[in-house]
Amino acid sequence: MDTLPDKSVLCFENVSKSFFGNRVLKDISFSLEKGKILGLVGENGAGKSTMMKILFSMDDIRESGGFEGAIYIDGEKINYNNPMDAINAGIGMVHQEFSLIPGFTATENILLNREHIKYSVLSKVLGKKLSTLDRHMMKLSAQEVIGLLGINLHPDMLVSDMPVGHKQFVEIAREVNREHVKILIFDEPTAVLTESEAQILLNALRTLANRGIAIVFISHRLQEIVDVCDSVLVLRDGELVKNVTKEDGYSVTQLAKWMVGRDVENKPSGRENILDNENDIVMEIKNLWVNMAGELVDDVSLSIRRGEILGIGGLAGQGKLGIPNGIMGLAEAGGTVFYNGKPFILNSPKTALDLKLAFVSEDRRGFGLLLDEPIYWNVTFTSMQIFNKHLKSYIGIKLRDNKDMRDTALSYIDSLEIRCVDEKQKLRELSGGNQQKVCLAKAFDLDPELLFVSEPTRGIDIGAKSLVLQALKRCNKDNGVTIVMVSSELEELRSICDRIAIISEGEVAGILPAHESPENFGLLMAKLNMEGGVA
Repeated sequence: MDTLPDKSVLCFENVSKSFFGNRVLKDISFSLEKGKILGLVGENGAGKSTMMKILFSMDDIRESGGFEGAIYIDGEKINYNNPMDAINAGIGMVHQEFSLIPGFTATENILLNREHIKYSVLSKVLGKKLSTLDRHMMKLSAQEVIGLLGINLHPDMLVSDMPVGHKQFVEIAREVNREHVKILIFDEPTAVLTESEAQILLNALRTLANRGIAIVFISHRLQEIVDVCDSVLVLRDGELVKNVTKEDGYSVTQLAKWMVGRDVENKPSGRENILDNENDIVMEIKNLWVNMAGELVDDVSLSIRRGEILGIGGLAGQGKLGIPNGIMGLAEAGGTVFYNGKPFILNSPKTALDLKLAFVSEDRRGFGLLLDEPIYWNVTFTSMQIFNKHLKSYIGIKLRDNKDMRDTALSYIDSLEIRCVDEKQKLRELSGGNQQKVCLAKAFDLDPELLFVSEPTRGIDIGAKSLVLQALKRCNKDNGVTIVMVSSELEELRSICDRIAIISEGEVAGILPAHESPENFGLLMAKLNMEGGVA
């Protein structure tokens, strides 16, 4: 049967998919009507992104044997040969990872391959090669879609100068701007957004739906799913375990339980014992400034106590992400830093690694991952380079010990529950959350004394988030590693940290024990003291 009487704009019928012998989707069936928002939730590796890649006819789906079952758009069975076929059919997709051109402006990225052309007498006579871009019309078009999304973004701003949240909105604007869009897929669009930016996006989703566009919204932020979606699909281990509508009623707690198949605590508990070691300072930071796009680090002074878990929070762009990037030499920095009582050289990543500092970046693909190499290479390569781990000697010559590398990776795959076929699977084939776990494993394998982790649970589902935070706590408690954790989620910081420093306008607005009320942290973010005055 090549057509369906169903008036749904999108319909999956018994869709299944296997990768490298691993069955990742099993008989998925659902439908989506015009102008409705469908939430798609599940743990990392549950099959969410695979479903959408099938719909979009991505290369890795076709090159691995295609899929079983059928998909219908407007009642017609589809069989696209490539993503361009899907785009031409009115399907747009905003992926987890950016695909922007850094040296281009917002306008140029939004209108890429759909530029407005200005024709002249010469171009009409001698051919299109003599025509020019109509930059005025392009800018107007970009401004229109940016206004539709409700974000304050200048169309002439270079992508390379944008904070990460603005880059995400450019990705979204590019898809919304396409002609005849009937289905939009958003794969974790709010993972890199602040709370206020995420709310702007949710409002934009409803605006787009009211215009008749059907939306598939994938998110690990379950409250967003509850707030904006008309219906929700819950996947677990490649199977559809729940298909519920807003009228059925569901809560964040219910969604979490359906996702993981067990009860999940909704609120963090916080650490009970605050370390009383204020005189044992492992790192002293004085008047630190960092030159990092989208981040304001102007004059940060901070003492890190040995053996603690120190949280760093604050609003987007206020400087929290810039601190670890400056210390680890990934962004130009200045000021004075002492490590174990000795002067610490800034702007030198190798010096930081040699001194047993490690960093899990908020940009997992931009720093340190070898996407086309196997998992075991990614976990062990840096420690092999810096500390000569995972090597064996033959007549005085040191060679790679592949067995030790694989065994090490397998131990982290087990402890961090990295979902994969085996340790030899290429990293590119893993979901974003599992790639993040590999980043943690890589940092742990360096046996650091001081570990910076920046947004360690970004893009990780609710079940895996708890596992990652527990792994950090074990690293701190069992190995004595001092941890500095940067996060946009205050409750996440309160769940495992001893103290939390709030960064505002490039400075430390204040430091409070983690058990303080969220309201007091909010006052610091606004640079107010507890009595409501200016801090």
